[in-house]
Formats: sequence, structure tokens, C-alpha cells
Amino acid sequence: MDPEQKKILEKTANAIRQLSFEAVQKANSGHPGLPMGCAELGAYLYGEMLRHNPKNPHWMNRDRMVLSAGHGSMWLYSSLHLAGFDLSLDEIKRFRQLHSKTPGHPEFGETPGVEATTGPLGQGVANAIGQALGLKILATKFNNKGHEIFDAKVFCLAGDGCLMEGVSNEASSLAGHLCLDNLVLIHDANHITLDGPLDQSSSEDVAARYRAYGFETLEMDGNDLDSIHEVLGKIRGNQTRPIYIDCKTIIGKGSPHKAGSSKAHGSPLGPEEVKETKEALGLPDEEFYIPQQVITYFEQKLEKQEELEAEWDSKFKVWSSHHPQDAEELKIMEKKQIPSDLEGALNHIEFPASISGRKASQEVLQVLGKKLPFLYGGSADLSGSDCTMMKDYPLIAPKDFKGRNIKYGIREFGMAGAAAGLWQTGMLLPYVGTFFTFSDYMRNAIRLAALSKYHVIYQFTHDSVFLGEDGPTHQSVEHMAALRAMPNLKVFRPADSHEVKGAWIAMLEYHGPSAIVLSRQNLPTLEETNVPYSQGVARGGYIIHKEKGKVDFTLFATGSEVSLALDVAGGLEKRGKNVRVVSLPCWELFEEQDESYQESVIGGDLGKRVSIEAGVSLGWHRFIHHDGIAIAIDHFGISAPMGDIANEFGFTVDAVLEKLLSHN
Repeated sequence: MDPEQKKILEKTANAIRQLSFEAVQKANSGHPGLPMGCAELGAYLYGEMLRHNPKNPHWMNRDRMVLSAGHGSMWLYSSLHLAGFDLSLDEIKRFRQLHSKTPGHPEFGETPGVEATTGPLGQGVANAIGQALGLKILATKFNNKGHEIFDAKVFCLAGDGCLMEGVSNEASSLAGHLCLDNLVLIHDANHITLDGPLDQSSSEDVAARYRAYGFETLEMDGNDLDSIHEVLGKIRGNQTRPIYIDCKTIIGKGSPHKAGSSKAHGSPLGPEEVKETKEALGLPDEEFYIPQQVITYFEQKLEKQEELEAEWDSKFKVWSSHHPQDAEELKIMEKKQIPSDLEGALNHIEFPASISGRKASQEVLQVLGKKLPFLYGGSADLSGSDCTMMKDYPLIAPKDFKGRNIKYGIREFGMAGAAAGLWQTGMLLPYVGTFFTFSDYMRNAIRLAALSKYHVIYQFTHDSVFLGEDGPTHQSVEHMAALRAMPNLKVFRPADSHEVKGAWIAMLEYHGPSAIVLSRQNLPTLEETNVPYSQGVARGGYIIHKEKGKVDFTLFATGSEVSLALDVAGGLEKRGKNVRVVSLPCWELFEEQDESYQESVIGGDLGKRVSIEAGVSLGWHRFIHHDGIAIAIDHFGISAPMGDIANEFGFTVDAVLEKLLSHN
């Protein structure tokens, strides 16, 4: 490495250290260990390696840097500030304070330059792998000989904890299988966890594991700029597989009494240790000090980075003129615009009189695939059962990214994390599928998608005890309530093929995550739900059967129980009762409607209020009130044919009628 360049990067590394441990100390909260231990790495990545433009953090061909070990967020914030992103020194000083751009863990959309919301360990690895896969898809789709507009790389910094978590293993296995030659995974191997030395809980050879996944494995001293340059400097033009780098560092490097120990991991150094650390590193007493040479270096670098994007812009214009159809499709993918005729196109689908929710959704997906070039699907080894395959498009395969269907393997958590990464490219809208009960495996990835409003769609099938003989291990009962409890997630349980169509339109329109929960068994295609989207699913809840006089019973239902509710209503009316039936395919959408609409559907004297859903009763009393009747399953299921389960749990017309009339 050039000696002058090395001097500047050494000063940059110490600036990262000082900004980080002082911000943590000022907040009296945070994790100084990783930022101090990885300071040289941050200096090299942001000062030398990354091809991006901090003045345009959304440039589509930028290199991405994902900090999976999100507890070390000050490493990222310090690096972003020095590099020239819109993150002021005042924001560094406001670390972990109310409404700052420097929250405790990095949050996508809150801070320029943050590529993923991270903190729950390992998920950043899965996000980075999804981003790398997305960039390979885009490169395959749009690069032409002589006109290559996508050639960016994805770098990910992961800690020992990240690589112990199962989600990183699932996603890494997929990355190796697909041979993602644009992914660089850097392992901050400081051998310290929050609880103490790593060897108290792990003794595996992580590099050997990554070789087994199909990664090229390298080693470097993360506290030595020459070693970092020797390894990273050769990667740009020579990568043929995903790369894993065993990067040896000293946690809390520079701290006289805490370096190399768990004491540096998750607590401020303390005023005295801050003072002694500055003395040990030769840093001035001035708080949040940044050498002028470092400021000048990055100002000059910014000019070069803006020139880099300008060169790409020129290349992009030439590409656009030579490939106008591709250029138009790229615009569509970037905007993810929904065609105005989509509802009409879906209405042309001819559904049989009886069809399962999963198969109705598959029919919808075949139309969506043709209409939406940015839609990419996948499944955790269940595409034949969860009906997620777009049949007109091939599979994505190792070194072959032309397809639009991804087989994620039996890796539900990794799948959900990678799907978030696909969306983070800014060009793709992913959906993924599995059985509803396995949403538990994915839950934390769904939660981060909800927190950051990633537009990811989850298709869950086999939605209730009525999947039958597989029994309680596979029968969902509590899962609807669990997902409905999650802020920003819209959960749809459609009654039939008409509501399936509406649910897909709603999920495409909502700029955040959604889950569609579908039946395994056939459901009747109902005349009552055959209404325009704007009058039905778009409202989240709507009246599908109107009472003829003063209401005696109001029946609320979702999914497969909507047809049951209609049959029960018929039985009650034969007994002289007036009945309203409300379908509630999406609670969240319904509760977003104006108060007058909600009042027209569920307000006033509605007689005895009854919910009918084959799951736990939790949450239903917001609609049926404290004195309502919940026809529910507040226990686990049972292994038996579907008809026997319906009889056992009281989900038949006669059983429901008997229960309602006994209360009246």
C-alpha cells in the first residue's frame, strides 16, 4: 500500500475509533468494542474499496455495505459521516437519542447509507445474500455485451454471533449453492461474545464450514491495513465464488484495560478509560475530533465518487439508446408501478365453483407474472404444495439467474431474510411461500420487514386445523393472532377466489409487508364476495349478507369460515332470525377505513355478535365485544380427516346453530 495512503487511512481508523467510543460514552449506552476493533476495516472500505456516491446513496449500481452485527452501529455511523453521507457530526453526538438519525441499531430508511435494518444477529447476512442475488438477477437481465450497467458487489460485516445464528447458516448455504460471485462476507473474528470468550460456547472451524458451503475462504489481519489491502485489493476483478474472509481483530482495540475482553463489547468504556484510551492512541483531548487531513481526503474522494457515477450515467445513456425496450422495462421495475387494468385482467380468470385458496392464488400469480416484470417468487421446498410457482418462467439456478422462481430449500428463516434483501435492491418485489405453521421460523425476519416497511409478500398455505391428517404439529391455530399483533404487517385471510384476487391487489398496492393466508381444502366460490375490489377487500371488511329487519345476530368470519357463516345465517333465518354476515379478510385494512364506514359495517345494535374462525379467539372481541360469542379453537389441533375435525371442534352448521340458539 502507498505509504501516504496508509497514513491517511490510519488517521481515519483512529477517527472512527474516537467518534465511536465518545458517542457511546456521551449516550452512556452502546457497544464500543466492534467499532474500535474494526476501525481499520472501516477506514479501508469507505476510504478505498467501496464504489458508491455518498451524495446519491440510492445510485442503483453502488456497492452495498451491510453491517450484520448491528450492535456495532457506531462503526457504520462514523464511517458514513467521514465518507460524506448526509449524517452530520451533531447526529453522531446524538447517538441513541430521541428521533436522531443514529438509533441504537441501524434502521433502513432512517439513515442515509444504511442498506438494511440489522441488530438481531445473522439477519444482515441473509439480507446481504438477498441483495447479492438481486444484483445477479439484474445483471443477467440487463447487461449486454459491451454495455454492462450492473457490476456492483455486496460487502457484509458479520460478528461471531451472526455466524452462530441459524439464519446466517441457512442463507450462506443458499449463497454457496447459487455461486454468488458478487458477495464478500467479512467475519469480525474477535472471538469475544457479550457473555465472555467465544471458546466458552463454540469451537468450530467457521472457515471450513464456509468452504463446505462453496465459498472461497481467505484470511486477513483486520487491524493491519497492509493485510486488508492485500486481501480486499485483489477481489474486484478476480472473484468467481462468494467469498468468506476470516478477519482477525481485537475487540475494543486501543482501550488499555478492556481491549480483547467482553468488557469492551456492550458497555461504554467509562470516563477514565476514555481518557486513557486517547492517551494510548495519541488522540487529542478535544471531543469528537477529526483530523483535517481526513476531512480533506474524503472531500477529494467525494469528487472522484461523483465522477464515477457520472461515468456510469454516460454508460447508462448509451445502453438505453442501444436497448430501448430493456431501458423501458428497467424503468417499470424501478417504479414498480401497478398497471391500471390489473383488476380487469384478474377478473378474466375463470375459477371453478370450488377451489382451494392456494390454487386460486396460483392462478392469480400466473397473470401477475406476465403483468409485473419486477415480481419474483420462491418457496421453501414447497412450491408444489404452497402453489407459488410462476409456470411461464424458469428456476434460478447456480450461475444462472434468468429465471423468476427461487427454490430456497428447507430454509424458511433464511428465505425471509434473503427476500428482504431482494427488495432492498430497489428493483424487485419478492414473494415467498411455505406452510402457515412455519411462519414461526420466519417471524423475526417478518418483524424486521414490518419495522422497516420492506415490500415483501408472504404466501402461507395449509392455514388451519382443516389441513387434516398431518395433525397438530402442522395445524395453525395461534398464528393468525400472532401475525395480526405485528405493527405494519397486513394479514389477509381470503374467503374464496374473489377475495384472493382482491388480496393480491391490496398487497401490491401497500408499500410494506403483507401475508396472505390460504386454505389447503377447496372452498366454494361465493356470489356474495363477487364485488368490485374497491367495495370488498380494499375495505378490509364488508357486509356480504344484509339483515332483513332488526338484527338478531351478526356473524363475523374470515377464510374458509365465511361460507360456513353464510350457511349458518341461512339456518338462523329459517328460524325467523335476522342476520348480518361480515367478511373481514384484513383487519388492518378495515381499521384504516374512515369512522363512518366502519360504523356502517359494525356499529350500532347488531344483536348478538359472533366470530367464526378456525383459530384462537384472541383479538376477536374488538368486533364481537365482551358479551359476544367466539366460535374458535383455543387449543391445539388433532390428527384426523377434515370432516372429523370439523365435527370434533364444532365447526359445522348444526353445531354452530346449536351454540348460538342456546345463548339466545
